[in-house]
Amino acid sequence: MRTIGHTVDIQAPAATVWQLLTDTDQYEDWNPFMPRLSGRLAPGERLTLTVRPGTRTMTFRPTVLAFEDGRLIRWRGRLGIPGLFDGEHELRLEPIPDGGTRFIQRETFTGLLVPLMPRVLGDTATGFAAMNVALRDRAVSRTARPAGPVVP
Repeated sequence: MRTIGHTVDIQAPAATVWQLLTDTDQYEDWNPFMPRLSGRLAPGERLTLTVRPGTRTMTFRPTVLAFEDGRLIRWRGRLGIPGLFDGEHELRLEPIPDGGTRFIQRETFTGLLVPLMPRVLGDTATGFAAMNVALRDRAVSRTARPAGPVVP
């Protein structure tokens, strides 16, 4: 078993970040790691997910395990048959004291092939960081207020 993850604090309200995460039709416009996610975000539903770890592109059909509105999305994907290379992926939002949002993305990998795929796991960790930064930048740009004139 191996868990990888990345956390970023976002100076934007959780509602803004959540809207970006759940508007999966727009992923292609901003998400460098996960450019395609389709399907209903509800427990038991199957998704179609395309990820780009490093120079590879992989498409999976994970099953949604949990969906807590405004807070959590979790799914399990598999490469081939169960027990070879399984991943339980989590996208979690937490409020932070300054009114912003902490975004946590992590995945726990299990299966016989996990020890044989260090490059894929390393590339996936890099992809998490790229996605998290892109999400942060998009959320902040959505909440940025234009500077007004300075009044003496």
